[in-house]
Amino acid sequence: MWRYAAKRVLLSLPVLLGVSVVVFVAIRLIPGDPAQLMAGQAATEEVVRQIRQSLGLDQPLPVQYLYFLRNVLRGDLGRSLFNGAPVVEELGQRFPRTVRLALASMAVASLIGIPAGILAATRRLTWVDTAVMVVALVGVSMPVFWLGLNLILVFSVRLQWLPAFGYETWRHLILPSLTLGAASAAIVARMTRSAMLEVLGQDYIRTARAKGLSEPVVVNRHALRNALIPVVTILGLQLGTLLSGAVLTETVFAWPGIGRLLVDAVLARDYPIIQGTTLLIAATFVALNLAVDLLYGLLDPRIRYE
Repeated sequence: MWRYAAKRVLLSLPVLLGVSVVVFVAIRLIPGDPAQLMAGQAATEEVVRQIRQSLGLDQPLPVQYLYFLRNVLRGDLGRSLFNGAPVVEELGQRFPRTVRLALASMAVASLIGIPAGILAATRRLTWVDTAVMVVALVGVSMPVFWLGLNLILVFSVRLQWLPAFGYETWRHLILPSLTLGAASAAIVARMTRSAMLEVLGQDYIRTARAKGLSEPVVVNRHALRNALIPVVTILGLQLGTLLSGAVLTETVFAWPGIGRLLVDAVLARDYPIIQGTTLLIAATFVALNLAVDLLYGLLDPRIRYE
């Protein structure tokens, strides 16, 4: 397994290199000049030229990229063009907050989605199955910002139970995690139902029932573990998406994560922030995919890594 993990890590390096090239070129194709934004509209061309020269933006793109790549290999992602703060420090402050929100949202999605999917599968073609799938469809279709605003209206404005904005205490985490977790729970419920229905139709499940095992034992000990592989895949992808920054949720609840950081950087043409944040997101997805692949072997002993 360790050889497989090492091989996957080595194969991820070209992926990250490709991501860095695409992002580096793409953000420079966006209309707008960061030097002009920093200097202001009333600045002269000479001032703008000096700022552009001090930032190295007057160099050819290949030269700029080589400087950027060299600094990345040294662990230096540069400094923000507007506040001068090191990008590593900015990400170090913002990313743990996004991780905190993402993990809480995934806990909500798992605690709601997996039991709901199991219930729908074991009550197939009944009103329970229909109700769970209708609620899941509504959850998938519901705009995140709309749900977040309604939760604020009910629990913060009218009932005054929970704070609407901020991130200082665990109470600030409840509403944004429910908002994000609702959509993920709907996806997890649908996937769990589909996987459980496939497993419950297998011969070994019929054999277990023929032996006289109770239905909870058949479902929880024999069916659920084999049905978890596609569910774990979905959970890994959802966690990667959440860790990349839930922009709308972080905006609605004023949660200072990397999603808001990335949006603000794009609007300000802050190249170092955009590049560093995108590389962090790509590395996070690569790490999560590797973790999910390794988890398959724990769930199903038949899976071997050569």
